[in-house]
Amino acid sequence: QVQLVESGGGLVQAGGSLRLSCAASGTIFSIDAMGWYRQAPGKEREMVASITSGGRTNYADSVKGRFTISRDNAKKQVYLQMNSLKPEDTAKYYCRAENVVGAIHRYLEAWGRGTLVTVSS
Repeated sequence: QVQLVESGGGLVQAGGSLRLSCAASGTIFSIDAMGWYRQAPGKEREMVASITSGGRTNYADSVKGRFTISRDNAKKQVYLQMNSLKPEDTAKYYCRAENVVGAIHRYLEAWGRGTLVTVSS
């Protein structure tokens, strides 16, 4: 069974930085794209950043220039470096993995349970 576990969330002041990590566990042979999504209270979940297995990245306009996504394919981890944080970045951040090939099953997508980021003004 494949699991994604996020870490690194917390409370930070506006202008500060946080680094989120997401580790995939289980017997995994490959993962295509990985990404970060977020959901603020009362709002829909939105894509924040994604990265392909080859390293191609994509960002939401609201975080371009402030957030950086990276991944370590060997460790099956993805990271999100968040700088110049704003109160509107407050949300629960979720890790997502696409096309996860495991020992027995292939998962079109897998999600973590999320980590909370709170940015105070």
